[in-house]
Amino acid sequence: MLERSVLVLNRLWQAVNVCSARRAFVLLCSGQAQVVHSEGTSFLTHDFESWRDFSAREPVGEMVSTVSLKIRIPQVIVLLLFDRVPRKEVKFTRHNIYERDKNTCQYCGKVFDKKNLNLDHVIPRDRGGETNWENIVCSCIKCNSKKANRLPHEAGMRLKQKPERPKWQPFLHITFDTKPLDSWRHFIDLAYWHVELG
Repeated sequence: MLERSVLVLNRLWQAVNVCSARRAFVLLCSGQAQVVHSEGTSFLTHDFESWRDFSAREPVGEMVSTVSLKIRIPQVIVLLLFDRVPRKEVKFTRHNIYERDKNTCQYCGKVFDKKNLNLDHVIPRDRGGETNWENIVCSCIKCNSKKANRLPHEAGMRLKQKPERPKWQPFLHITFDTKPLDSWRHFIDLAYWHVELG
């Protein structure tokens, strides 16, 4: 029972993690978190004492028993002090390069379907060019063929913008060991969590 998954929200009510019920009780007892319980379309928060009393009044769902009490296992908790979203690096993937460049050829400036785009090494690999954010751009098939294995200026071409590591943050990725609970749905948009980044 104490290994059941509990959704963790930061103090801005953004989902940031999943922890065990055991960890949730530690955070609750130490005053670092409160239980979030839905009442129809609204939400109530409970500290440890009010959650204990609520559990005694409405002993439904999964309960943990101690010598002196029975208490419901929370499904969602909110941290009282933590307001950040864990920082993650944007993965260097084909999908994210297309996102950064907005599916636009960085030589001719036209927008294409992903299937009609290539990735181009601005400085070719055989001339010391690396495969990284600062040296890879989207290019259409025509421009890619024109540039070939040359530097852009050697092919009479110019980049529309200098390639850089994206400044945006990736979607927070939380892995679920089990299917997310119904009580989590308000806090996690499943389409949001399952956006393919890699």
